[in-house]
Amino acid sequence: MAIKILAVDDEPQFERLLRQRFRRKLKAGDYELLFASQGKAALSILEADETIDLLMTDINMPEMDGLTLIDELKKIRPNLKTIVVSAYGDLMNIRKAMNLGAFDFVTKPIDFADLEKTIEKTIEQSALIRKGVQAVALEEENEYLSEIDALKNQFFTNISHEFRTPLTVIKGMVEQIEEDQDRWLKHGLQMIRKHSDHLLDLVNQVLDLRKLEAGKLPVNWVLGDIIAYLNYLLESFKTLAEAKDIHFNLEHNVPEMEMDYDPEKILRIFSNLWSNAIKFTPEGGQIITKVHVLEGQLIISLEDSGKGIPADQLPDIFKRFYQVRNDAMTGGTGIGLAIVKEMVELMGGQIEVSSQVDVGTKFTLNFPIHQEAEHATDSLEASLKEVDTNQNEVPLPFAEANIPDLPQILIVEDNTDVANYIGSILEGRYQIKRAVDGQAGLDDALEQVPDLIISDVMMPRMDGIEMCDLLKKDERTSHIPIVLLTAKADVSARMEGLKSGADQYLAKPFNKKELLLRIEKLLELRKQLQRHYLSLIEQPGPAEDPSPEHEFIAAIKQAIEAELDNESFGIPEICRSIGVSRSQLHRKLKALTGLSTSHFIRSVRLHKAKHFLAHTDLNIAQVAYEVGFKDPKYFSKTFAEVFGQAPSDWRKQR
Repeated sequence: MAIKILAVDDEPQFERLLRQRFRRKLKAGDYELLFASQGKAALSILEADETIDLLMTDINMPEMDGLTLIDELKKIRPNLKTIVVSAYGDLMNIRKAMNLGAFDFVTKPIDFADLEKTIEKTIEQSALIRKGVQAVALEEENEYLSEIDALKNQFFTNISHEFRTPLTVIKGMVEQIEEDQDRWLKHGLQMIRKHSDHLLDLVNQVLDLRKLEAGKLPVNWVLGDIIAYLNYLLESFKTLAEAKDIHFNLEHNVPEMEMDYDPEKILRIFSNLWSNAIKFTPEGGQIITKVHVLEGQLIISLEDSGKGIPADQLPDIFKRFYQVRNDAMTGGTGIGLAIVKEMVELMGGQIEVSSQVDVGTKFTLNFPIHQEAEHATDSLEASLKEVDTNQNEVPLPFAEANIPDLPQILIVEDNTDVANYIGSILEGRYQIKRAVDGQAGLDDALEQVPDLIISDVMMPRMDGIEMCDLLKKDERTSHIPIVLLTAKADVSARMEGLKSGADQYLAKPFNKKELLLRIEKLLELRKQLQRHYLSLIEQPGPAEDPSPEHEFIAAIKQAIEAELDNESFGIPEICRSIGVSRSQLHRKLKALTGLSTSHFIRSVRLHKAKHFLAHTDLNIAQVAYEVGFKDPKYFSKTFAEVFGQAPSDWRKQR
């Protein structure tokens, strides 16, 4: 391949001289010469032709001299090598040229053998630099491809996780229908249809992405009132918003706006934006969508009072496969917002986002208003059929129940259908309560102290892993068995769940019988542990390396023993002593020992009485007074009921 050289000199004979001296090189195709008479012309040639390998320039020229040319060259071709060809008297200028970045210089009159060697040396250096640049570019490309590959792998992991939730409901409802068709057929078919449509929607998202990548997703324009259409869409999301007590409204400065739009793409755009806003806006928050017309543009803003997006992540949220790294924002596939942006741009619009953590997020969409398409009367109904199916909650013949003497199970799950399905499995066997996310689950568990918790992992506000970790570290709830149910079925996710203190970890879709069996075994294990914790009442001192459960019982026992002879010392005093509520004390103590708080107090007093009877000379009445019984006869009767012997008979056997 010929070396392409641009020679810049205002002397006409310079071109003839070079062509004459390098005629063999030119004939053999080793060199290709281009010429310019001054700097401006040279810059124009360099901007138009990126294949030029070498610049050879004089310094003293009209309009733009060689020094200015070399300086300007850095802006458009910073890696292009320059040889300065100048007269002896220009040594000062040559030094300036070298300081500006010239690679070498040749003096006039020209020694062409020296010039040829200089050209070869310069080209060698250019080749090395070019290889270096190519290597850097290749490394950057490899890093980019690796990043894209990692993001795609994460996407396929995420999409498989998203499939597992509807599959859990579908598979579960099939089992429920098989077991009790009369009760579950109607509701089960509704649930199956709804979540089958959700699976189809996930598949369509992937297909839309492929079509967008290939540039084959057409725009199907219709002419209609877009404000009426947005109002219609909005109604389908109100049920979800109202379930979280979210103020959800559409405001507009014109009553109607006839314009061209694609109903399916508008549906996809706002289904994604509204669903995300509802998911990540806490209870009692607000989501306001505003529509107004300005200078031939339809401007739609959607503002929520949700968790917000960190500023350093805002530039990336529209990238394909990207997911916001935020404790409060979990789940999803990583393609929703990318599809939103590309669909907006496909319709000639623009989308921008602003956000502030713990304040909220605002999306602003601009669409050009034009009225060229034909009216389509059936577009609303056809498009909204999908929204109604995917968004409305299907009621089930199940509700939270408070059945005395049955173990209480707290279900922590942000998906209402999954929570209802789990509840339908457990009803009649257990008392059931539900929390909508990890934070609500943490609050409810601390207040109610349930016998067992079943929790999803990926939830807004607080995920199941963090909730599990906090509950296991709190002495009020550390004993509660926790079963994590999650779409993340890989080993690392399972290990993360178990490290947080979870007692069991099941992947969705789970087997109903397996879930029931694991719950049963965990509660049986809790009963076995009760015998161990009861034995702590008789233990004279603290246990070695005590667990939180040991410490809890030891603290209660110590509080009772400190006021052993005080008959009026009871539940309120213990609550104040260890800093728990009456219900927390009762449920935790009942779970650990099987005893109510009053029976636990009595048991501590009676076991201390056994110690006094065995190791002191106190008579029965004195022992009764020492352990807080003011009536010795009642003491003897209670002692006999608990231990099967009167105090005097027990003492004789010691």
